[in-house]
Amino acid sequence: MQARVSLLVLCSLVMLLGSDGNVLAKQSEKGVQITPNEAQRRVDITIDGQPFTSYVWPTSLKKPVLFPLIAPGGTEVTRGYPLTPHAGERVDHPHHAGMWFNYGNVNGFDFWNNSDAIKPENRGKMGSIYQEKILSAKSGHDRGELVVESVWITGAGDKILDDTTRYVFSTHGDARVIDQITTLKALDRAVFNDDKEGLLGIRVASWLESPTEKGGVFTDANGNPTKVADAGSPGASGIYLTSEGKRGDQAWGTRGRWCTLSGSKDSKTVTIAILDHPGNPGYPTYWHARGYGLFAANPLGRKIFDPNQTVFNYTLEKGQATTFRYRVLLYPHAVTAEEMNHDADAFAGDYK
Repeated sequence: MQARVSLLVLCSLVMLLGSDGNVLAKQSEKGVQITPNEAQRRVDITIDGQPFTSYVWPTSLKKPVLFPLIAPGGTEVTRGYPLTPHAGERVDHPHHAGMWFNYGNVNGFDFWNNSDAIKPENRGKMGSIYQEKILSAKSGHDRGELVVESVWITGAGDKILDDTTRYVFSTHGDARVIDQITTLKALDRAVFNDDKEGLLGIRVASWLESPTEKGGVFTDANGNPTKVADAGSPGASGIYLTSEGKRGDQAWGTRGRWCTLSGSKDSKTVTIAILDHPGNPGYPTYWHARGYGLFAANPLGRKIFDPNQTVFNYTLEKGQATTFRYRVLLYPHAVTAEEMNHDADAFAGDYK
Protein backbone atom coordinates (compact mmCIF):
# COMPACT_ATOMS: atom_id res chain seq x y z
CA MET A 1 0.00 0.00 0.00
CA GLN A 2 2.83 2.36 0.92
CA ALA A 3 4.59 1.60 -2.38
CA ARG A 4 1.38 2.38 -4.32
CA VAL A 5 0.98 5.75 -2.53
CA SER A 6 4.60 6.61 -3.22
CA LEU A 7 4.14 5.76 -6.91
CA LEU A 8 1.04 8.00 -7.11
CA VAL A 9 2.91 10.86 -5.47
CA LEU A 10 5.82 10.40 -7.87
CA CYS A 11 3.52 10.39 -10.91
CA SER A 12 1.73 13.52 -9.69
CA LEU A 13 5.04 15.26 -9.15
CA VAL A 14 6.25 14.39 -12.64
CA MET A 15 3.03 15.79 -14.15
CA LEU A 16 3.43 18.97 -12.12
CA LEU A 17 7.05 19.45 -13.04
CA GLY A 18 6.60 18.85 -16.75
CA SER A 19 9.22 17.55 -19.13
CA ASP A 20 11.96 19.90 -17.95
CA GLY A 21 11.46 19.03 -14.27
CA ASN A 22 11.53 22.66 -13.15
CA VAL A 23 8.29 23.70 -11.50
CA LEU A 24 9.78 26.74 -9.80
CA ALA A 25 11.03 28.18 -13.08
CA LYS A 26 7.64 27.65 -14.71
CA GLN A 27 5.85 29.35 -11.84
CA SER A 28 8.21 32.33 -11.98
CA GLU A 29 7.54 32.77 -15.71
CA LYS A 30 3.86 33.45 -15.16
CA GLY A 31 2.62 37.02 -15.12
CA VAL A 32 4.63 40.16 -15.88
CA GLN A 33 8.26 39.89 -14.83
CA ILE A 34 10.49 42.97 -14.46
CA THR A 35 14.17 41.98 -14.29
CA PRO A 36 16.76 44.73 -13.75
CA ASN A 37 20.36 44.21 -14.85
CA GLU A 38 22.09 47.50 -14.17
CA ALA A 39 25.52 46.08 -15.02
CA GLN A 40 24.23 45.51 -18.56
CA ARG A 41 22.33 48.85 -18.54
CA ARG A 42 18.95 47.22 -19.07
CA VAL A 43 15.71 46.04 -17.49
CA ASP A 44 13.96 43.13 -19.23
CA ILE A 45 10.19 42.76 -19.29
CA THR A 46 8.48 39.45 -20.07
CA ILE A 47 4.87 38.27 -20.07
CA ASP A 48 4.32 34.63 -19.13
CA GLY A 49 7.97 33.98 -19.88
CA GLN A 50 7.89 35.54 -23.36
CA PRO A 51 9.90 38.69 -24.24
CA PHE A 52 7.90 41.91 -24.41
CA THR A 53 10.46 44.73 -24.30
CA SER A 54 13.50 46.03 -22.44
CA TYR A 55 14.26 49.41 -20.92
CA VAL A 56 17.83 50.12 -22.05
CA TRP A 57 20.31 52.99 -21.74
CA PRO A 58 23.37 51.97 -23.79
CA THR A 59 26.26 54.40 -24.04
CA SER A 60 25.68 54.53 -27.82
CA LEU A 61 22.36 56.39 -27.37
CA LYS A 62 21.66 59.87 -26.03
CA LYS A 63 18.55 58.82 -24.10
CA PRO A 64 17.02 55.69 -22.53
CA VAL A 65 14.56 53.77 -24.71
CA LEU A 66 12.27 50.76 -24.76
CA PHE A 67 13.67 48.28 -27.28
CA PRO A 68 12.49 46.19 -28.98
CA LEU A 69 8.70 46.21 -28.80
CA ILE A 70 7.33 42.71 -29.36
CA ALA A 71 3.66 42.09 -30.13
CA PRO A 72 1.72 39.02 -28.95
CA GLY A 73 2.92 36.02 -30.92
CA GLY A 74 6.53 37.21 -30.95
CA THR A 75 6.45 39.73 -33.83
CA GLU A 76 8.89 42.62 -33.43
CA VAL A 77 7.24 45.90 -34.44
CA THR A 78 10.28 48.18 -34.02
CA ARG A 79 13.15 48.73 -36.45
CA GLY A 80 16.39 47.04 -35.41
CA TYR A 81 18.77 49.85 -36.47
CA PRO A 82 20.79 51.31 -34.82
CA LEU A 83 20.93 48.83 -31.90
CA THR A 84 20.51 45.50 -33.70
CA PRO A 85 20.39 46.24 -37.44
CA HIS A 86 18.46 43.88 -39.72
CA ALA A 87 19.33 43.27 -43.36
CA GLY A 88 17.40 45.42 -45.81
CA GLU A 89 15.93 47.94 -43.37
CA ARG A 90 16.37 51.71 -43.62
CA VAL A 91 19.38 53.22 -41.84
CA ASP A 92 18.27 56.87 -41.79
CA HIS A 93 17.70 58.87 -38.58
CA PRO A 94 20.12 57.05 -36.22
CA HIS A 95 18.40 58.74 -33.26
CA HIS A 96 15.20 56.75 -33.97
CA ALA A 97 15.67 53.73 -31.68
CA GLY A 98 12.78 51.71 -30.30
CA MET A 99 10.37 53.87 -28.27
CA TRP A 100 11.58 57.07 -26.64
CA PHE A 101 10.46 60.34 -25.05
CA ASN A 102 12.22 63.66 -25.73
CA TYR A 103 11.87 66.92 -27.67
CA GLY A 104 13.52 68.82 -30.49
CA ASN A 105 13.84 72.29 -28.94
CA VAL A 106 14.06 72.96 -25.22
CA ASN A 107 15.70 76.32 -24.49
CA GLY A 108 17.20 76.11 -27.97
CA PHE A 109 18.80 72.69 -27.43
CA ASP A 110 17.83 69.69 -29.56
CA PHE A 111 17.20 66.54 -27.52
CA TRP A 112 15.36 64.69 -30.33
CA ASN A 113 18.01 64.51 -33.06
CA ASN A 114 21.05 63.83 -30.90
CA SER A 115 23.16 60.77 -31.73
CA ASP A 116 26.76 59.75 -32.32
CA ALA A 117 26.27 60.87 -35.92
CA ILE A 118 26.26 64.54 -34.91
CA LYS A 119 29.36 66.37 -36.08
CA PRO A 120 31.63 67.57 -33.25
CA GLU A 121 31.08 71.23 -34.14
CA ASN A 122 27.30 70.81 -33.71
CA ARG A 123 27.23 68.86 -30.46
CA GLY A 124 26.97 71.99 -28.35
CA LYS A 125 23.48 72.55 -29.81
CA MET A 126 22.23 69.15 -28.69
CA GLY A 127 20.82 67.80 -25.45
CA SER A 128 21.08 64.37 -23.80
CA ILE A 129 18.96 62.45 -21.31
CA TYR A 130 20.92 60.43 -18.77
CA GLN A 131 19.49 57.51 -16.83
CA GLU A 132 20.28 58.12 -13.16
CA LYS A 133 18.56 55.46 -11.08
CA ILE A 134 15.92 52.77 -10.95
CA LEU A 135 13.50 53.84 -8.23
CA SER A 136 11.44 50.64 -8.20
CA ALA A 137 10.83 47.46 -10.21
CA LYS A 138 7.80 45.32 -9.36
CA SER A 139 6.62 42.13 -11.05
CA GLY A 140 3.06 40.91 -10.75
CA HIS A 141 0.43 38.43 -11.85
CA ASP A 142 -1.36 40.82 -14.22
CA ARG A 143 0.97 43.84 -14.39
CA GLY A 144 4.50 44.97 -13.75
CA GLU A 145 5.80 48.43 -12.93
CA LEU A 146 9.14 50.13 -13.47
CA VAL A 147 9.93 53.62 -12.14
CA VAL A 148 13.10 55.35 -13.30
CA GLU A 149 14.72 58.73 -12.85
CA SER A 150 16.66 60.60 -15.54
CA VAL A 151 18.00 64.10 -16.10
CA TRP A 152 17.90 66.29 -19.24
CA ILE A 153 21.26 68.02 -19.80
CA THR A 154 21.97 70.64 -22.47
CA GLY A 155 24.99 70.71 -24.75
CA ALA A 156 26.33 73.44 -22.47
CA GLY A 157 26.30 70.98 -19.56
CA ASP A 158 23.34 72.47 -17.70
CA LYS A 159 20.73 70.26 -16.03
CA ILE A 160 17.33 71.66 -16.97
CA LEU A 161 14.77 68.90 -16.30
CA ASP A 162 14.36 66.09 -13.82
CA ASP A 163 12.47 63.21 -15.46
CA THR A 164 10.60 60.62 -13.39
CA THR A 165 8.93 58.00 -15.57
CA ARG A 166 6.62 55.23 -14.45
CA TYR A 167 6.05 52.39 -16.90
CA VAL A 168 3.15 50.01 -16.36
CA PHE A 169 3.30 46.80 -18.42
CA SER A 170 0.15 44.69 -18.69
CA THR A 171 -2.28 42.92 -21.01
CA HIS A 172 -5.72 43.98 -22.22
CA GLY A 173 -7.60 41.09 -23.76
CA ASP A 174 -5.17 39.76 -26.35
CA ALA A 175 -3.18 43.02 -26.53
CA ARG A 176 0.04 43.97 -24.77
CA VAL A 177 -0.01 47.35 -23.06
CA ILE A 178 2.56 49.97 -22.04
CA ASP A 179 1.45 52.95 -19.97
CA GLN A 180 4.08 55.67 -19.78
CA ILE A 181 3.59 58.37 -17.14
CA THR A 182 6.38 60.93 -17.29
CA THR A 183 6.72 63.86 -14.88
CA LEU A 184 9.15 66.61 -15.85
CA LYS A 185 10.30 69.08 -13.18
CA ALA A 186 12.11 72.23 -14.29
CA LEU A 187 15.51 72.74 -12.67
CA ASP A 188 15.65 76.05 -14.51
CA ARG A 189 13.15 77.84 -16.73
CA ALA A 190 12.40 75.41 -19.59
CA VAL A 191 10.71 76.51 -22.81
CA PHE A 192 9.52 73.80 -25.19
CA ASN A 193 9.63 75.88 -28.33
CA ASP A 194 6.97 75.08 -30.93
CA ASP A 195 8.66 72.29 -32.93
CA LYS A 196 7.66 69.22 -34.92
CA GLU A 197 10.27 66.91 -33.36
CA GLY A 198 8.57 65.33 -30.36
CA LEU A 199 7.47 63.92 -28.00
CA LEU A 200 6.70 60.21 -27.65
CA GLY A 201 8.24 58.40 -30.62
CA ILE A 202 8.41 54.87 -32.03
CA ARG A 203 10.47 53.83 -35.06
CA VAL A 204 8.61 50.90 -36.55
CA ALA A 205 9.78 47.86 -38.51
CA SER A 206 10.08 48.17 -42.29
CA TRP A 207 6.91 46.14 -42.98
CA LEU A 208 4.94 48.76 -41.02
CA GLU A 209 6.11 51.56 -43.29
CA SER A 210 3.60 53.02 -45.75
CA PRO A 211 3.45 51.30 -49.15
CA THR A 212 3.06 54.78 -50.69
CA GLU A 213 6.13 56.34 -49.01
CA LYS A 214 8.01 58.50 -51.51
CA GLY A 215 11.02 59.32 -49.34
CA GLY A 216 12.67 62.73 -49.58
CA VAL A 217 14.74 65.11 -47.49
CA PHE A 218 13.53 65.88 -43.96
CA THR A 219 14.96 68.89 -42.13
CA ASP A 220 15.16 69.29 -38.36
CA ALA A 221 14.77 72.50 -36.35
CA ASN A 222 18.46 73.34 -36.83
CA GLY A 223 18.19 73.03 -40.60
CA ASN A 224 20.05 69.72 -40.74
CA PRO A 225 18.74 67.55 -43.61
CA THR A 226 18.23 63.79 -43.49
CA LYS A 227 17.71 61.91 -46.74
CA VAL A 228 15.17 59.09 -46.74
CA ALA A 229 15.43 56.67 -49.67
CA ASP A 230 12.73 57.06 -52.34
CA ALA A 231 12.10 53.35 -52.74
CA GLY A 232 9.60 51.81 -50.36
CA SER A 233 10.70 48.86 -48.23
CA PRO A 234 9.75 45.37 -49.47
CA GLY A 235 6.52 44.19 -47.89
CA ALA A 236 5.59 47.63 -46.55
CA SER A 237 1.91 47.56 -45.58
CA GLY A 238 1.43 50.09 -42.78
CA ILE A 239 -1.70 52.25 -42.70
CA TYR A 240 -2.28 55.01 -40.15
CA LEU A 241 -5.76 55.86 -38.87
CA THR A 242 -6.62 58.64 -36.42
CA SER A 243 -9.63 59.20 -34.19
CA GLU A 244 -10.72 61.94 -36.59
CA GLY A 245 -10.76 59.57 -39.55
CA LYS A 246 -7.50 60.72 -41.15
CA ARG A 247 -6.02 57.75 -42.97
CA GLY A 248 -2.60 56.87 -44.35
CA ASP A 249 -0.47 59.83 -45.42
CA GLN A 250 -3.26 62.24 -44.39
CA ALA A 251 -2.66 61.51 -40.68
CA TRP A 252 0.57 63.51 -40.45
CA GLY A 253 0.22 66.93 -38.83
CA THR A 254 -3.37 66.40 -37.71
CA ARG A 255 -4.81 66.12 -34.20
CA GLY A 256 -6.62 63.27 -32.51
CA ARG A 257 -7.07 61.42 -29.23
CA TRP A 258 -5.64 58.22 -30.73
CA CYS A 259 -3.83 56.95 -33.78
CA THR A 260 -3.27 53.39 -34.97
CA LEU A 261 -0.78 51.85 -37.38
CA SER A 262 -1.73 48.47 -38.85
CA GLY A 263 0.24 46.22 -41.17
CA SER A 264 0.83 42.58 -42.04
CA LYS A 265 3.84 40.29 -41.88
CA ASP A 266 3.83 36.60 -42.76
CA SER A 267 0.04 36.78 -43.20
CA LYS A 268 -0.34 38.10 -39.63
CA THR A 269 -1.89 41.52 -38.98
CA VAL A 270 -0.52 43.61 -36.12
CA THR A 271 -1.69 47.02 -34.87
CA ILE A 272 0.20 49.58 -32.81
CA ALA A 273 -1.99 52.18 -31.10
CA ILE A 274 -0.96 55.31 -29.22
CA LEU A 275 -3.57 56.92 -26.96
CA ASP A 276 -3.35 60.52 -25.79
CA HIS A 277 -4.74 61.51 -22.38
CA PRO A 278 -7.14 64.43 -21.77
CA GLY A 279 -4.94 65.64 -18.91
CA ASN A 280 -1.87 66.07 -21.12
CA PRO A 281 -0.63 69.52 -22.13
CA GLY A 282 -1.61 70.28 -25.71
CA TYR A 283 -4.40 67.66 -25.83
CA PRO A 284 -5.41 66.39 -28.33
CA THR A 285 -1.94 65.74 -29.69
CA TYR A 286 -0.68 66.30 -33.21
CA TRP A 287 0.49 63.12 -34.95
CA HIS A 288 4.05 63.29 -36.27
CA ALA A 289 3.34 60.08 -38.23
CA ARG A 290 5.59 59.54 -41.24
CA GLY A 291 5.27 56.89 -43.91
CA TYR A 292 8.96 55.94 -43.64
CA GLY A 293 8.38 54.53 -40.15
CA LEU A 294 8.29 57.31 -37.55
CA PHE A 295 5.16 57.08 -35.39
CA ALA A 296 5.08 59.91 -32.85
CA ALA A 297 2.68 61.92 -30.71
CA ASN A 298 3.65 65.59 -30.36
CA PRO A 299 1.37 67.77 -28.19
CA LEU A 300 3.92 70.59 -27.90
CA GLY A 301 4.16 71.55 -31.55
CA ARG A 302 1.26 73.62 -32.88
CA LYS A 303 1.99 76.34 -35.40
CA ILE A 304 4.65 74.11 -36.94
CA PHE A 305 1.85 71.73 -37.96
CA ASP A 306 -0.90 74.29 -38.64
CA PRO A 307 0.11 77.79 -39.85
CA ASN A 308 -3.31 79.08 -38.75
CA GLN A 309 -2.53 78.32 -35.09
CA THR A 310 -0.64 80.54 -32.67
CA VAL A 311 2.83 79.55 -31.46
CA PHE A 312 2.62 77.28 -28.40
CA ASN A 313 6.04 77.50 -26.66
CA TYR A 314 4.98 75.49 -23.61
CA THR A 315 6.90 76.81 -20.59
CA LEU A 316 7.81 75.48 -17.16
CA GLU A 317 9.20 78.01 -14.69
CA LYS A 318 11.94 76.83 -12.32
CA GLY A 319 10.43 74.40 -9.80
CA GLN A 320 7.26 73.75 -11.83
CA ALA A 321 6.36 70.23 -12.94
CA THR A 322 4.09 68.71 -15.56
CA THR A 323 2.98 65.16 -16.31
CA PHE A 324 2.41 63.39 -19.63
CA ARG A 325 0.45 60.13 -19.86
CA TYR A 326 0.38 57.81 -22.87
CA ARG A 327 -0.86 54.30 -23.51
CA VAL A 328 0.69 52.15 -26.23
CA LEU A 329 -1.10 48.95 -27.22
CA LEU A 330 0.15 46.13 -29.44
CA TYR A 331 -2.73 44.10 -30.89
CA PRO A 332 -2.29 40.83 -32.84
CA HIS A 333 -5.02 41.89 -35.30
CA ALA A 334 -6.74 44.88 -36.87
CA VAL A 335 -8.92 47.07 -34.65
CA THR A 336 -11.98 49.21 -35.37
CA ALA A 337 -12.52 52.87 -34.56
CA GLU A 338 -15.24 51.84 -32.13
CA GLU A 339 -12.81 49.59 -30.25
CA MET A 340 -10.24 52.37 -30.12
CA ASN A 341 -12.75 54.91 -28.80
CA HIS A 342 -13.69 52.45 -26.07
CA ASP A 343 -10.04 51.90 -25.16
CA ALA A 344 -9.35 55.65 -25.18
CA ASP A 345 -12.29 56.23 -22.82
CA ALA A 346 -10.93 53.54 -20.50
CA PHE A 347 -7.46 55.11 -20.52
CA ALA A 348 -8.88 58.54 -19.70
CA GLY A 349 -10.67 57.00 -16.71
CA ASP A 350 -7.65 55.07 -15.44
CA TYR A 351 -5.56 58.20 -14.80
CA LYS A 352 -7.49 61.26 -13.65
